[in-house]
This record gives sequence, C-alpha cells and structure tokens, in this order.
Amino acid sequence: MRELSPSPLQGTGLGLRRAMLKELPDADLSDVSFFEVAPENWMQMGGRLGRQFRALTEQHTFSAHGLSLSLGGPEPLDMAFVDQAGRFLDQHGILLYSEHLSSCSDHAHLYDLMPIPFTEEAVQHVATRIRQVQDRLQRRIAIENVSYYTPLATELSEAEFTRAVLEEADCDLLLDVNNIYVNSVNHRYDAEAFMRSLPAERVVCLHVAGHYQEAEDLLIDTHGAPIIDPVWSLLQKTYAHVGPVATLLERDFNLPPLHELMEEVRQIRHYQQQGAEYHDRLSA
Repeated sequence: MRELSPSPLQGTGLGLRRAMLKELPDADLSDVSFFEVAPENWMQMGGRLGRQFRALTEQHTFSAHGLSLSLGGPEPLDMAFVDQAGRFLDQHGILLYSEHLSSCSDHAHLYDLMPIPFTEEAVQHVATRIRQVQDRLQRRIAIENVSYYTPLATELSEAEFTRAVLEEADCDLLLDVNNIYVNSVNHRYDAEAFMRSLPAERVVCLHVAGHYQEAEDLLIDTHGAPIIDPVWSLLQKTYAHVGPVATLLERDFNLPPLHELMEEVRQIRHYQQQGAEYHDRLSA
C-alpha cells in the first residue's frame, strides 16, 4: 500500500466567513485548530478587511478551498489565476490548497460546480490539469468529491472515476462526508460502502456540513443548516476508515451565532478523539 499522505492540518476547523469577523475577537476559539477560506473571496481584499484577514493568518493556521480552477472544464487552465492563488497561499502561509472535482467554466464563469462525465477520457483530462496546477504551484493539492444531481456519463462509477483521477494525477483527497450522504440519497447508493471504497491513504482532510431536504429522495447541498444524525454517523464511520484526520465544519448560509457553530465544532472534535482512540487500539 502507498504511504499515507502527510496531512499539513490537524484537529478541527471552521470555514471563515466575513459575517463572523465581528464575533471572532470575543469568541472562545480553543476548539478551532484551523480556518478555511475560498481564496477567490480574499486574495483581492484590501483596506480594513484585508488587515483583519492578515492578522488572522498571522495568528491561526489556515487552509484554502478554491472555487474557480474548473479542473474538469473544457477551456485551458487560467494560469494567471493559478499564479495569483499561489502568491496568496505563500503570503499567508496557507498549508493546504484544495479544489473541487468539477467544472465551473466554459468561455465564462458559470458560478456553479458542474459535474464531470465519469469516463476514461475525463480521467485523463482532469488528471493532466491537476498535475499542471501542482507543477505550477510546486505543492500537492487535494481534490474534493462533489455533490451532483444529474450524472453526465456513467462509463465509470463515481467511485471508480474518483479513484482513477487520484491515481493518475497523484494528488490528495479532501473527502466531503456530507456530499457522500447527499449523493447516496439522490443516486441511491450505499454511503458507507462508497466511503470505504476510496483510498484512505490519500485523505488529508474531511469536510462536514448540513443540507436541505427538498423531498424524501432529493437532498440539496446548501451548507446552510445544522448537520443531521445520519451525517454524524457517517463521519464516525469515516474516522474508522481514514483515521482522525483534520475535519472542517462548513457553513455558508443561514449563519447562526458563532457559539452555536462552536457546538458543532466540539461535536466533531469529540468524534475525532473517539476515532483516534479506536486507531490507537488497532495499532497497539
């Protein structure tokens, strides 16, 4: 088996949103090991907000989760953007850069994460682009399994496609537990079996979030609600598979007071510690 990818992150994280900035100075952040930002939202930021952000990156560990590389898109990669993102990562000492296994542009930005055909041709296309980004940045990146609502092609299963891209690109995996659950309901597959089919040795971070139930058989990945029990359960099973890797709480909409988000962060930490104890027993 391939050696584990050394994760630059540890502990529990929280997605940083501008609306949180007022609460952060007085908040108890003892359970937050790192913050995550979308670089597109911050790398052009100046003035007061820019100074606030710089102060935070000087005090805390950060990761970056991109929105617009369009790794599966048909247009050539925007290398000027890649260079700009690289300068942002270096300037703020950001330890992990991840992106979505999706497409988000075609002659213009689509402002949404579109699915990629699950084909051998798409594997080669995406893997080539990931390698180009890694070579340009001189750092490994992680790709995230995304939620999707209509598959474009099914020559390969979603799991087969994801594994093939990871192997061909030789990159890492940011495993989104909520996306697995959402897709398992929408596309009628076993969430735990899918999770266990992915290579634990490539997982460097987990994401967990809430979603919206449109119908009994249709979930929408909104990051706008508390985490539900089946996702918590899947998170615990994921720790049993991949170990207690760094885990981030995502919340993009309907933001509650920060202390309520911290309750979910503490719940993640609790399950993470249980996962660490489980792995310690296995290795004893």
